[in-house]
Amino acid sequence: MKVVAIGAGAWGKNIVRNLEELGVLSGIVEGNNERLNAYASDHPSLGLYADWRAALASDCDAVAIATPTSVHYEIAMAAIEAGKDVFVEKPMTNSSAEARELAAAAASADVILMVGHLLLYQPAIAWMREYMAAGHIGDLFSIRHERLNLGRARSAENVIWDIGVHDMAIMLYLVGQAPERVRGTGHRMLGLSVEDEVHVHLEFANGVRGNMHTSWLWPETNRRTIVRGATGMLVYDEVAQTVTHHRKWIDADLQNHDEGSEVVHRGNGQPLKLELQHFLDCVADRSTPRSDGQSAVAVIETLERINEAVAESSRY
Repeated sequence: MKVVAIGAGAWGKNIVRNLEELGVLSGIVEGNNERLNAYASDHPSLGLYADWRAALASDCDAVAIATPTSVHYEIAMAAIEAGKDVFVEKPMTNSSAEARELAAAAASADVILMVGHLLLYQPAIAWMREYMAAGHIGDLFSIRHERLNLGRARSAENVIWDIGVHDMAIMLYLVGQAPERVRGTGHRMLGLSVEDEVHVHLEFANGVRGNMHTSWLWPETNRRTIVRGATGMLVYDEVAQTVTHHRKWIDADLQNHDEGSEVVHRGNGQPLKLELQHFLDCVADRSTPRSDGQSAVAVIETLERINEAVAESSRY
């Protein structure tokens, strides 16, 4: 299998490294000449391109796109039309309309389309879904995501599109459906034209409630998922890579129960290689990726609804 990495910058270099370690890297596209020359010195046997169009004309089987989101649609659509299987970083596109077009085009062309919702490939997330489905915490009540740190602020997209997209993908994956109602508020503390902090409340048809708090301006690094059920609660600490089961609940008679807590899962904290291996497996056996185009459409549609809710709240 031959895979070309399109974009080898701040994040793309990690995709390049992992594809090389997986033994499938056949080429690199990079518009920065200095960076491309450095790759030419270190990887003389690879196809090196300054333009992604030339790469699509090569004999590669697939591409992995890690460019700015603004050009994801153009490159991914061209790759699909060229018959290449496509891995594209999150968010898949800047709009749900473009996302739907890509998903439809991939389905029509029988091309694999997978989106880099990285945290869906943290072993802890799939483990939590199975653990919840097995009834270990009873009926699901709510899911809360906290993604807070002194982050790299952006001026082109707000914090929910930048880093909150990870948690939205997890939320929809764990709940299993899109929300019926979306509410949100935002804050522009840094004087940007986009929100650097966002609070979100989601209501689902099955009665589950979701909450997200995302910020670039926070004194501590806090990346947690808190799941509450009828007979227990889970806390996934993404930094420590642990899932703790708190056997605490309140019964129908309003009696409190506390049977202690324990760490029930430890992850490996290296999801990128697992994610790319999943993509290669899907390409090989033509199976549907966990983060396929349709699931990415649902994420982007929800992000758009959050933007609308935040904009609405700012008018009051």
